[in-house]
Amino acid sequence: MADTVREIERKYEAVDGAGPARLPDLSGAASVAAVRDRGTALLDAFYYDTADRRLLAAGITLRRRTGGPDDGWHLKLPVAPGVRDEVRAPLTAARVPRALAALVRSRVREAPLAPVAHLATRRTVGELVDERGAVLAEVALDVVTAGDAEWTEVEVELARGTDPALFDALEPRLREAGLRPSRSGSKLARALGSAGREAVPPPADAGGHVLAYVREQVEAVVALDPGARRGTEDAVHRMRVATRRLRGAFRTYGTVLDRRVTDPLGVELRWLAGELGFERDREVLVARLRERLDELPRSLVRGPVRARLRVWSVRGGAEARRRLTAVLDSPRYLALLDALDALVADPPLLPAAARRPEKVLAKAVRRDCGRLSVRVGRALAAAPGPERDRALHDARKAAKRARYAAEAAIPVLGKEARRLVRRTRAVQTVLGDHQDSVLARGALRTLAAQAEGAGEPTFTYGLLYGREEARAGEDERELPGVWGEVAGA
Repeated sequence: MADTVREIERKYEAVDGAGPARLPDLSGAASVAAVRDRGTALLDAFYYDTADRRLLAAGITLRRRTGGPDDGWHLKLPVAPGVRDEVRAPLTAARVPRALAALVRSRVREAPLAPVAHLATRRTVGELVDERGAVLAEVALDVVTAGDAEWTEVEVELARGTDPALFDALEPRLREAGLRPSRSGSKLARALGSAGREAVPPPADAGGHVLAYVREQVEAVVALDPGARRGTEDAVHRMRVATRRLRGAFRTYGTVLDRRVTDPLGVELRWLAGELGFERDREVLVARLRERLDELPRSLVRGPVRARLRVWSVRGGAEARRRLTAVLDSPRYLALLDALDALVADPPLLPAAARRPEKVLAKAVRRDCGRLSVRVGRALAAAPGPERDRALHDARKAAKRARYAAEAAIPVLGKEARRLVRRTRAVQTVLGDHQDSVLARGALRTLAAQAEGAGEPTFTYGLLYGREEARAGEDERELPGVWGEVAGA
């Protein structure tokens, strides 16, 4: 069984290369009243990666370490600069635990994981405590040996709940001790001499701008995979958005990237977005129904409505998680990731890719806004009921596409693109609320039928249905106003 610890830390190295012989004296700095000695431990770690160092390139480390209070398997996933989630698993044989291997599958695909470095560390630890004796942070002096190389570094890791401002308060003392922020992101990077990712030159033509956007979304899909598997908040939703942005870019910028190549990828991305949405849509729907139920006076809640909604949510959630795991482990998904990598590595550029980005991107954005205009007009002209619901849902998808097109064009079109993003987002919000109401009414019909079959009152489901119907009507009346801002842009 794996568990997760959030690490917030800063690493330091010696300015002169030698390093301090003992822990820096940080007592009296900021709110630090004393440094409590926690002794010295000998740590022995084997680091795992693919032969071409895919994990290292992504800022991920995977190791099997013995010694110290937390010996075991450690997978460190980057969250933000200086912030990582460390997923831990108990010590096993040399094989990487399945739970951790799954979390790096989007990076390694079918490539084997094997030891790439062996590091021995002599770690001296002190706890920084305040006047009450509460631990604020841990400071560690590490003497690291990797083959013939040896170096010293200092790590400061915050305790849970400590204000990150403590880092800045401690830094003058650390600099006085001859230390500076480390230039290596990890011990493994230093051991292997990794200089990090090479800087990508800014794009100069339309193809460069479109590819930069596509590359960003491909990386988002891959990077969010571990969070989606772990159930990290919003990871599934953000991963789904990245797939939609990719599909939108392929269709919007079809004069830049050959659609004979990108259309098959769009089909696979649509499949993936649908599978990711299976869980996300249910989460949104359950939250909406609970909110509507909370708005009702108790006297209008007849029968075990909350209990039935809870059971419906739990059963659906368990099914969604099983389904999501199966999708992310499937050959089809891994093949899609490989195909996206191949596209980025060897893009199918058309002649328009070499043109000035201002004209090419502006024309594409205008075309998508025109498409949105047609869809909104068609929806407003449709007869109320299922026909209008379908037309409004089509308009919502067009609004998303126009918004994503404008997002991709921001580096080129600047304020004009940002204005379109804001206005198309407003249209998308209204249409999204309308579609959520359509789905909520469908769920309420299902729940009412189940309740009726169990001999329970159905009054509350009908009341909620009526309120959702009224809410959808409000959205339809609001749409012309928010759409007018986009049409007039």
